[in-house]
Amino acid sequence: MPQHAIQQLKSYINKHIIGQQGLVDRLLIALLADGHLLVEGAPGLAKTRAIKILSEGIEGNFQRVQFTPDLLPADLTGTEIYRPQDGSFKFQQGPLFHNLVLADEINRAPAKVQSALLEAMAERTITVGSNTYTLPELFLVMATQNPIEQEGTYPLPEAQLDRFLLHVFVDYPDAKAEKAILALNRDEAKSSTTNSTTADEQISQAELFNARQQVLNVYMADNLEDYLLHIVKTTRKPDVYGEDLGNWIEYGASPRASIALDRCARAHAWLAGRDFVAPEDIQEMAADVLRHRIILSFEAEAEGINKDTFIDTLLSRIAVP
Repeated sequence: MPQHAIQQLKSYINKHIIGQQGLVDRLLIALLADGHLLVEGAPGLAKTRAIKILSEGIEGNFQRVQFTPDLLPADLTGTEIYRPQDGSFKFQQGPLFHNLVLADEINRAPAKVQSALLEAMAERTITVGSNTYTLPELFLVMATQNPIEQEGTYPLPEAQLDRFLLHVFVDYPDAKAEKAILALNRDEAKSSTTNSTTADEQISQAELFNARQQVLNVYMADNLEDYLLHIVKTTRKPDVYGEDLGNWIEYGASPRASIALDRCARAHAWLAGRDFVAPEDIQEMAADVLRHRIILSFEAEAEGINKDTFIDTLLSRIAVP
């Protein structure tokens, strides 16, 4: 059963990722909702490790790309290689032709590289010259950003941010979790074997695609769908819930946010073992879906209001069905 397979995958990840349950859940939700995620957090918080462990539990391949200022689009997409023996050109696939791709420190690459990634994320295709190539059906990009050092970085354009299903913040683990991390690190250092799973332990892509179909069939009542749409629409004109909210927002979320929140709420409910969406599923996913799709006004920034404060305040003022 797909539910059993995904829970097995979750258990495997939790054995190797400690203190970041929110990140693990969001990774699985992105996988089930067929979207990409942007993860922001300080170095050393298991961002890279999380997607690497995820890739070990899934039938598929993984590629990590370190984004740097001198990166070129061809370093992601691949390029035509000249073959002198017959005078022909052969396309050499780049790292984007993998199932799971880690774009490490994505904001350190210039705009032309980010635009190449944008096509891959949005269209699931790559165009090189006059040829267009289709990416694998299972294709997930996890991009990371370091919020500490911003010197020499290139802010992601709004169009690309909107292509990410989720924008996830990761924070430091608590003391109990950090103690468990020390024990896990010692155990891994002592072990002569790797953490990689066997083929029998991995979930197949067929099971994952089956799980995605089940997620799409999770029931959402009409009044909850209206509630979801109302949350997204109100980010565009929030002054109906207070003049302060109206002054805080410059641009609201696009209809792509409605689609993302719908998919994520269903995936969240399915992971919890339910075949219906509850209001808390929508509320739980709202911040991760909306925070990269709204732009705050200068007044909000001057008052020290961040995006999460705006979203939390908005949710608190909208009546729950």
